[in-house]
Amino acid sequence: MPDVPAEAVLNVSGGRPLRGRYRVQGSKNAALHLIAAALLADAPVTVRRAPDIVDLVVYERLLQYSGWHAAMDANRSTFTLEPTGQIRHEVHSALGGLVRTTPVLAAALLARTGRVTWPRAGGDAFCPRPTDRHEAVMRAAGAVLESHGSGITATCPTGLWPFRVDVATRFGASRGATVTALLLAARVRGNSLIINPSHEPEVRETVAFLGQRGVIVDQDEEGLHVAGSDWIAGGEVDVPGDRDEAATVICAAAATGGEVHLEGIALHELTEGLTEVLTRTGISLSAAGAQCVEAKSAGPLNGVEAVTGEGLLPSNAGPPLAAMLTQARSDSVITEGVYPSRDTHIAPLSRFGAHISSAGPVIRVRSGAKLRATDTEVGDIRGAAAVVIAALVAQGTSVLHVGHPVWRGYQHLTSGLQALGADLTVERQED
Repeated sequence: MPDVPAEAVLNVSGGRPLRGRYRVQGSKNAALHLIAAALLADAPVTVRRAPDIVDLVVYERLLQYSGWHAAMDANRSTFTLEPTGQIRHEVHSALGGLVRTTPVLAAALLARTGRVTWPRAGGDAFCPRPTDRHEAVMRAAGAVLESHGSGITATCPTGLWPFRVDVATRFGASRGATVTALLLAARVRGNSLIINPSHEPEVRETVAFLGQRGVIVDQDEEGLHVAGSDWIAGGEVDVPGDRDEAATVICAAAATGGEVHLEGIALHELTEGLTEVLTRTGISLSAAGAQCVEAKSAGPLNGVEAVTGEGLLPSNAGPPLAAMLTQARSDSVITEGVYPSRDTHIAPLSRFGAHISSAGPVIRVRSGAKLRATDTEVGDIRGAAAVVIAALVAQGTSVLHVGHPVWRGYQHLTSGLQALGADLTVERQED
């Protein structure tokens, strides 16, 4: 299980440079999408290097409820699933409301059974996150949707059919809706076209998974062409390294004036957009083997201007980066390009003494802040990462009420930081 129970608080005494080795977990987001894609398979699927985080525990129970033999192995690192032949037309209402990928799971069930009921998506609520593009994909594939108080029901009176659908939003391509479209198209006989698809790593991993199981997916200037199949093979798949965790740890080490050797992730898995921004701050990134990255800074950090988006800085790296940039020698601006805004970390960082503000999608970070310990909380995963980084920098001991979001996103962040030299303890809160 993750090393931070949901009801825990973190006590962090800052001021120590972080140095050493840190093993990166399998990607949270890739694992969630790959397991959803595995629901299409007509034979058992083994997902190796699945992170042991709360969302995977929820998935385990969700899929058992929906009619799969689903379980993590004894080492809590391999997720296996196999259809039982008695698949429910439903995503569990309470469990489904705990994870963000509920519409993707619903698409897989719809593709398998022709009918599904699912609750509103859960996950981090740092801004409004509508699921209308997922619903548009289902309608394009022939589904009739009905909203009700507890969620949405989709039925296919005449069956699913090949479709053309545009998954773009005003903020760019929707990663989740692209995967929803891939799953539906994979099970529809005929050729479907996904216009303006996302090309994020999680989408590429899903495309590769489907391709290895007999679903033909081609890319051209029109978009993604999918030739569906009524039989999808099982097999094994490996989850790549978690670039969001890697970004968190790199920012933590750099903010404290340290350096880190990351194991379990290749340099290219960080993505060009992330490495470009980190390099401009003065962090040197280099491959130290096929699945290792060295990250170190030679001097004071530089302020940067960065925009989040596909091919740019990943949105999930924005809050940890902002925390790190409070220690830069010049001012910074981070503009959120994926969501209308992402600023749940602003008020908590301000309580540490950071000079940081937001206006709509734009976050401004003034340089040279002397952070001081505080007692604070934040409810989303990357906002929690930001305050952990601030606490590692701050003078004094901070008390962070971030057990649940840390547990949702990181399998061993606290023990990993302790191994790097952080003065950090986990305190379980009693009811």
